[in-house]
Amino acid sequence: MLRHHSPSFGALSVTSLSVVLLSLLLASGAASAEVPRVLPAGQLPKDSRLEPLKDLDGYFPFTPAKSKEEWEPRAERVRRQILVANGLWPMPTKTPLNAQVHGAIDMGDYTVEKAFFESMPGFYVTGSLYRPKGKSGKLPGVLCPHGHWANGRFYDNAIAAVQQEIESGAEQFESNGRSPLQARSVHLAKMGCVVFHYDMIGYADCTQISFEVAHRFAKQRPEMNTTESWGLFSPQAEAHLQSVMGLQTYNSIRALDFLSELPDVDTSRLAVTGASGGGTQTFILSAIDPRVAVSFPAVMVSTAMQGGCTCENTCNLRIGTGNVEFAALFAPKPIAMSAAKDWTEFMTTKGFPELQQHYRLFDAADNAMLISRTEFGHNYNSVTRHAMYQWFNQHLKLGVKEPIQETEITLLTPAQMTVWDDEHPKPAGGDEFERKLLSQWHKDSQAPIATTIVAAAEIPRSDNEGFRQLIGGGVDIVIGRGLPAAGDVEVEHIDEADQGSYLRILGLLRNKAAGEELPVVFLHPHDWKGRVVVWLDKAGKAGLFDDSGTLKPEIKKLVDAGASVVGVDLLYQGEFLADGKPLEQTGRVANPREAASYTFGYNHTVFAKRVHDVLTVLSFVKHHELEPKQIDLVGLAGAGHWAAAAAAQSAGLLHAAAIDTQGFRFGNVLDIHSPDFLPGGAKYGDLPVMIELAELDNLWLTDRTGERPKMQIRENGKVRQSKASEIFLGHTAEWLLSL
Repeated sequence: MLRHHSPSFGALSVTSLSVVLLSLLLASGAASAEVPRVLPAGQLPKDSRLEPLKDLDGYFPFTPAKSKEEWEPRAERVRRQILVANGLWPMPTKTPLNAQVHGAIDMGDYTVEKAFFESMPGFYVTGSLYRPKGKSGKLPGVLCPHGHWANGRFYDNAIAAVQQEIESGAEQFESNGRSPLQARSVHLAKMGCVVFHYDMIGYADCTQISFEVAHRFAKQRPEMNTTESWGLFSPQAEAHLQSVMGLQTYNSIRALDFLSELPDVDTSRLAVTGASGGGTQTFILSAIDPRVAVSFPAVMVSTAMQGGCTCENTCNLRIGTGNVEFAALFAPKPIAMSAAKDWTEFMTTKGFPELQQHYRLFDAADNAMLISRTEFGHNYNSVTRHAMYQWFNQHLKLGVKEPIQETEITLLTPAQMTVWDDEHPKPAGGDEFERKLLSQWHKDSQAPIATTIVAAAEIPRSDNEGFRQLIGGGVDIVIGRGLPAAGDVEVEHIDEADQGSYLRILGLLRNKAAGEELPVVFLHPHDWKGRVVVWLDKAGKAGLFDDSGTLKPEIKKLVDAGASVVGVDLLYQGEFLADGKPLEQTGRVANPREAASYTFGYNHTVFAKRVHDVLTVLSFVKHHELEPKQIDLVGLAGAGHWAAAAAAQSAGLLHAAAIDTQGFRFGNVLDIHSPDFLPGGAKYGDLPVMIELAELDNLWLTDRTGERPKMQIRENGKVRQSKASEIFLGHTAEWLLSL
């Protein structure tokens, strides 16, 4: 690509008069030909993204970093990915908890109280608070998220099932087996911990959002899919990164706040432990909240199944990462986990050795432990609980004499544990509450975002660190990729034809690291002036040509002026389409439930993948041996939104950009399988702010709505008044050449 040739006939090695005449005809544009193809008709690019999509049952290995210095930027990004995906970037305003603790039950050597508080105004977290008796001073605090046991905190296993567990050695006592959740909390309290066993959304007393919505969501709800007052799982909720998992994770953060504010809790000794879905909450909270000192996620950390419930999945969360790496974020602090005869079965050979290697980077190999008891099914049984007691005893410095042994507990009934009564009435829930909660969450998150955007417009770009960190940091995760490294991108030349004044080079551009392959055309003038224009079109590289294969006037104008022009088939454009028909609906994983996170928690959307393709092209041009002096990006008439998003991630590469958004907004996309769907796309100011992230000194922008175009022209960092003639897209080439 972009090899400089002399325009003289001698450089063409002409051997016959017919070839000379053909060259002259091509140079004059008089000859006609079909739009050029890179691959034979019917052959698709060898691109990994054409393979089946990854789902929660895929393989999620963890590759330890070679050094702390290598790990630190990776850890920052993965932690930010968790926060962004869960709608916690920025963190919601921590409003007053308005906590209430009442109805203490004296159990002899410990008490159980009823507790609830507001994680967000009007949204209640409920649970049981266990406290030891006869202890003085500040005590360790332990959070216990419960996972997917039927009725959660009110779980009561069948007697027959408990007897089988006792016979197998999984349990010792009937009462403890009937409620391993109560057994865990009781014995931690007896060991000297203050324990908050709190309800997951939709369980026990926490039913303002129902169990069916939070954990069994199956079908999109048209009445909730609106551009205002939307509900969970809607395209708009996803576009603003609002999810059940995000709400549950924020509840866990606020539960840690609640525990920390208790006068008898030592905030330097805070721990969390849960199994299954409670295990997911355990390692997620441990990864993002630095207050957690000790962690024990049971039967959930694995390179296999990552979490099957809607409350364990959210868009963008596990793209390029997984649960073992999430656990690794806790290093070097002490973390222990359990494996059973479930998806964690092979942790001894797949996942835990890598986690141990990672901990050795910190000289803390003893701070990672696995108890593998694959003779038992999915559980938090007596065997695992005893391992947890020993782990907490050691790392919370409880000083309990070992071996620690459970005793039979006295079960509390749901009537004894419920936090709601006449003096503490159950709050309202349902669809209207759900809409109100998401609206409140949206307004709260938009306040700091809007403030940051406004502030960025009033200060020099060099001082825009807050804008780049908050807005740029969020968009970076939403798009999912920046410019590929120079060594990751290469081109295979397929064909080269001299067209008189320029070379037409066809090739396959490859991102080797990602396994992606793009058909590209390079139009390189013999009298090259050092400028490259990457021109995006909704038709792909065919958009550079008319139906006869002749360059369109605006493209010819650029080439004639000495600019190289690059055209590309983005994913599902041009030669990616076997039947030539534009993509109408994106693919989805086999999971029948219509929650976007099952597909897009593990795979980038088509929109994001197309932006990645643009970034691959830009990286190739940037690092080309000819060292272009100026790189411009054009996206018009259906390609503007790709150009805008790519510009946001282009790291100051572009000299100029010409973008026609056609008034596109991610917040108006009403289908989770639209090719333009982008989880989080609307949260950080939508498309207009993505354009501002590019920090372009030269920008030709139309943001048209209907027949009323809004025009902005910025040249050398200064906005100037546009002329009437400049609103036409055909003016773009002239504008670029004027710079």
